[in-house]
Amino acid sequence: MSSFFSRLRGERLKNTGSLARDLLASERTFLAFTRTGLGFIALGVALEKVEALAAISPTLLHLENSRTKLAAGTLVGTGSLIIAHGTTRYFGVLKDLREGYFRPNRIGIMGLAAVSVGLAFAGCLLVMENEAEQARKNGNKVQDAPQAKPPPTTPLKP
Repeated sequence: MSSFFSRLRGERLKNTGSLARDLLASERTFLAFTRTGLGFIALGVALEKVEALAAISPTLLHLENSRTKLAAGTLVGTGSLIIAHGTTRYFGVLKDLREGYFRPNRIGIMGLAAVSVGLAFAGCLLVMENEAEQARKNGNKVQDAPQAKPPPTTPLKP
């Protein structure tokens, strides 16, 4: 049993230069990716529970069931991808540092930023569409985008 745990611990590396500091920084970065991914997953799970809470309090945002499931599934999937990327990034950095190299994480940073902005934009659109739909159900006038006016018609002469 102890040989199993000794294989999990990893090998001992000689602390030359800044190797220990770099490895610890890589571990902190992995934990940040994990924390971010878990945040996305928690937000997705919470969004799925909005339906149950909306029955208790009518003032809560009440999205259609299919939209809620789509948004929650997107958040959970994105969070899982973030954790998977953080894990592969950690082991890639570990390998590179052993060989004396380092590779910046441009793809991961740009991908996470693009997904975050996309999710925020999609969330805003869903909220605005839901408010307009609720106003229509309540009989209030909702101002939609201005429509082009039809050309004036002239009466036909006999």
